[in-house]
Amino acid sequence: MPRTILIVDDSASCLETLEFTLMPLANVQVRTASSARDALTLLDNGSSAIDMLITDLDLRRMDGFELIEHVRRQPRFHALPLVVISGDCDPRTPERLRRLGVNSHIAKPYSPSEVRQILEQFLNVRE
Repeated sequence: MPRTILIVDDSASCLETLEFTLMPLANVQVRTASSARDALTLLDNGSSAIDMLITDLDLRRMDGFELIEHVRRQPRFHALPLVVISGDCDPRTPERLRRLGVNSHIAKPYSPSEVRQILEQFLNVRE
């Protein structure tokens, strides 16, 4: 059964790069959202289960921190693997993300193979 990864980024080029990075993963389906609000709509819709959420932090209107807080407040998403891929340089960010329940934080620029390896680990845990 395919796993669905939701990628949230307001940069079309970043979305395309991540989609391309994830293409080699077997049985993985990618959905994208260009805003936190669109991501919440997809998650709340429930029409297709999301097995992992990848988000940037620097999003318009509602940032990635707010998205993560909203997702983690919902009991049905407590176990949802959350991965942040961001260019955020604030030294407090990793600790803040840990407190919010983020499973992994990957700094931009990133290695595609590193991203695939981390995602495979989380997807295998949920099998």
